[in-house]
Amino acid sequence: MTDKKLFIAITIVLFLALGALAFLYLSQRSEMNELVEQMTIEKEELEEEYEDLAIQFDGYQSMDIHNDSLQDLLSREQQRVQDLLEELRQTKASNARRIAELKKELATVRAVMKDYVRQVDSLNATNQRLTVENRQVKEENQLVRTRNEQLTQANTQLTETVERAAMLEVTACALSTLNKRDKKTRYIGQIRKLQFDYTIAKNITCEPGLKNLYVRIIDPFGNLLGETPEHLFPFENTEIAYTLKQEIEYRGDVFNGTCYWPVEEIADGFYNIDFFCDGNLIGSFPFQVKK
Repeated sequence: MTDKKLFIAITIVLFLALGALAFLYLSQRSEMNELVEQMTIEKEELEEEYEDLAIQFDGYQSMDIHNDSLQDLLSREQQRVQDLLEELRQTKASNARRIAELKKELATVRAVMKDYVRQVDSLNATNQRLTVENRQVKEENQLVRTRNEQLTQANTQLTETVERAAMLEVTACALSTLNKRDKKTRYIGQIRKLQFDYTIAKNITCEPGLKNLYVRIIDPFGNLLGETPEHLFPFENTEIAYTLKQEIEYRGDVFNGTCYWPVEEIADGFYNIDFFCDGNLIGSFPFQVKK
């Protein structure tokens, strides 16, 4: 073979080799671009998964867990997710090894979170059960208080009924006006004494025995006749003045009594007489003195 033919053969071989190398370079470059594009997509998907996980942690952190230890663990894991997400954002898509490591870290954090979620759900279930039980206990206690109040009210009403049943009652009172000779008179200028004939009804529930009967006579001007600082008796947690006091012996049957009040002079008009016994007002009657 001549030198010219050898040169041509070598040149052809070199061109073929260069073409093969160029083809191989372009092919590898295309494959590398595809790999980088795929890694970019995988990185973006991994970022989205980390962001979703961070949102889930935010949701659990906003819950009222009522467990400080579990709350601290959730806070640490939440911070760990934020740190890994920030590192992933700064990692180049071409760094396949580190992206793979971060993907494994994501799986680990998910497993930890799954356990925390189970604990939170269990704690919430327990809290809900305790809340229901507490509400039931409050409702039962309220029911007991209501029943006790009803019983107390019933007992109070019963006591009041018994007390009213045992209370004396003046059912009638008649006025007679007397002169100085204790004779009845209708002339107001001759009246020197007021006579009251009253009747106490039969009451077998009232305790028999000696009783103090207090009488208050109010004149037409609202003044109490015979009022003095010494004439006081107990009534409704205080002491009030009386006109006259009479001791009677009550045996449970109808009792007819008479009481008197002397006067020097008397004004015409409407008067009122009240009877009290055992701390109770047992009768009240109006009467009129005419000219």
